[in-house]
Amino acid sequence: MSGKVRVNRMGTGSVPKVMLSMGIPMILSMILQACYNIVDSMFVARIPDSSGVVHMGEYAVNALTLAFPVQMLIVAFGIGTGVGVNALLAKSLGQQDEEKVAKVAGNGVLLALIIYAVFLVFGLVGVKPYIGSQTKDSMILTMGSSYLSICSVLSFGIILFSIYEKLLQSTGKTVYSTIAQVLGAVVNIVLDPILIFGYFGLPEMGIEGAAYATVIGQIISMLAAMYLHYRKNTEVKSGRKYLKFESRIVREIYVIGLPAIIMQALMSFMTYGVNIIFGSVSQTAVTAYGIFYKIQQFIFFAGFGLRDAVTPMISFNYGKGDKKRVKQGIFYGILYIGLVMLIGLIGLEIFANPLIGLFDMSKETEDLCILATKIIATGFLFAGGNIAIQGIFQALGCGLDSLVVSLLRLCVVVLPLAWIFARFTNASFMIWWAFPIAELVALLVAVRLLSRAIKI
Repeated sequence: MSGKVRVNRMGTGSVPKVMLSMGIPMILSMILQACYNIVDSMFVARIPDSSGVVHMGEYAVNALTLAFPVQMLIVAFGIGTGVGVNALLAKSLGQQDEEKVAKVAGNGVLLALIIYAVFLVFGLVGVKPYIGSQTKDSMILTMGSSYLSICSVLSFGIILFSIYEKLLQSTGKTVYSTIAQVLGAVVNIVLDPILIFGYFGLPEMGIEGAAYATVIGQIISMLAAMYLHYRKNTEVKSGRKYLKFESRIVREIYVIGLPAIIMQALMSFMTYGVNIIFGSVSQTAVTAYGIFYKIQQFIFFAGFGLRDAVTPMISFNYGKGDKKRVKQGIFYGILYIGLVMLIGLIGLEIFANPLIGLFDMSKETEDLCILATKIIATGFLFAGGNIAIQGIFQALGCGLDSLVVSLLRLCVVVLPLAWIFARFTNASFMIWWAFPIAELVALLVAVRLLSRAIKI
């Protein structure tokens, strides 16, 4: 070790205050992220009818829904690797090992480039077979393939941003990661209508315009996060000598990060499975689920943002050996995230109708989406605990426990239940109950696993 790392507020400040000061900017940035995801769908839903095709916007929203699992998979590898980098770097800071801190950062960047290469290949050769596995409608197949090809081939922005964002968060500099994310979100929101509808003399690009707006916003966020990391993250040394793979570092990153990747990937797998199961009920159910998923991101992303403040706070003090601050972090993390999800539940139950009305869907799709929202939102009561406890598991290095909770929430319970409910005569009502039931089952298991983990 070449010197002593400066004192970090995660090890000295009041736990609830530091957690909120780190978490609030991240919540705001994640909500904005959800906002521009929703804006994407809102503009796409308004693509005008053409060539005798009625409800072209609904076809487009359906295409986005089918493409979304791969977009989530891209994010899963980026964020999952970032989670491993975040926790390991924060722990190394707590141990005052600045050489290891620098190596963790360098290996994280190299891993991001490898992940991008994989999705580049998929974007070039794998998109059409993937979309075709979920629909036989030629219009949806064409629109979904065009959108997803662009998002995959140009995915380097979101993947590298995920790493640099976590590098900033791991040292407590969440304001800077928020600035980077906000810049990209604003660019995306501004470009959406311009590229989709062809304003200011630009060609009308339709769903491809939505894709280009998305990737340009991601690239802007990446560039901003890179700049802020290298200029402001003074606790992390940088240089070419740290851009070199070390198997030990990679292994430690993925001890924590691989379960996080799998957890995020399970969301992708769940959505893919749900699209197929709900498609057996009706295409309207698929579209309704796609709209609800974008709306629920307001609440879930807020919970994820706060979780990303909880994880480095607990990890830092766990590395430092301060058990009192670790326990405080666990208590306030569960409390704050639970409150966020409760507020989200109340908000959706009250405002479901006007929110869904923004998407300009047919009456049948709108009514089904309102029903889905009111039923699935009841599961937020349990989801808050699951989100918080999974962040705690990641901080304590209990990635396997976190994975078990994710498997229950996103696959083991929800998909079989959805498949069973889809065969009921009132399937359009029953299928939505699979989600809150899965959250409840997962929470019961998560609490049991947490009681064992905190004895470490």
